[in-house]
Amino acid sequence: MQTDQKHFIFRLGEFVKFSHTIFALPFALISAMVACGGRIPLRLFGLVLVCMAAARTGAMCFNRLADWEIDQQNPRTSGRHRLIKKEQGWAVMAVSLVVFFFATWNINPLCFYLSPLMVAVILSYSLMKRFTAVPHLFLGLALGLAPMGAWAAVTGELYSAKPYMLAASVVCWTFGFDLIYATLDVESDRKAGLLSFPAKYGIPAALRLARILHYIAFAGFLAFGWMARLGGLYAVACLVVVAGLFQEHRYAKQVDTAAINKAFFHSNALVSISLLAGVFLDLCLKKIF
Repeated sequence: MQTDQKHFIFRLGEFVKFSHTIFALPFALISAMVACGGRIPLRLFGLVLVCMAAARTGAMCFNRLADWEIDQQNPRTSGRHRLIKKEQGWAVMAVSLVVFFFATWNINPLCFYLSPLMVAVILSYSLMKRFTAVPHLFLGLALGLAPMGAWAAVTGELYSAKPYMLAASVVCWTFGFDLIYATLDVESDRKAGLLSFPAKYGIPAALRLARILHYIAFAGFLAFGWMARLGGLYAVACLVVVAGLFQEHRYAKQVDTAAINKAFFHSNALVSISLLAGVFLDLCLKKIF
């Protein structure tokens, strides 16, 4: 029985790509650390982690369930439906969203009142390929909510411009890397009658737009650092971000599944973790001196 449970947890982790939580979670922590000056109360830190994990798990379950039949026709995703049963996916999604709402209720009224809107946004991405050629923007909006929610969790308000700048940068960064990832599914999307920017406008146009968005994102990360009065260690982290984005676009030119998968995970993880490390070290240094 225990072995079966372990296998289910591993299959579920693969089903929702739990490892990809590393993209959004660092930005929630960055926002929370800047909002509280580097010292996040342990209880609040735990609740933010629960919110992030629960919201993303619920959203990814919905994504897989909404595309259940479509994914079976795509060679890249044809094995997803074998990982868990459909009814298990619905159950995990329901439990995840209940946990998310409960966690926001335990943080503060603002987070709880905004939680239905946040759920609507993070679930909407899964349906956008049916209506617009820029579903990647909606994924960006979903990830951009992470720093907004974390700021609201710490401060109980959203009057500062800082979380908006960080969120806008995350939107552009996510929009860009999802454009690159979508180049893998151009033919499958066209056959299924689905919309995506690469499927409608072609891969070269998608890669050009991704570069532009990443230039904007990088400028936004710099602007956030200036607004938050972060110093040299954050600047070093931004240089690492440049290297990560450069590597991602170098791999993207190959339009190869293995290369783009490497770019998608490793390069983007480098971006988010480097910025988190830069903020953490910079705030720690300020406290010492």
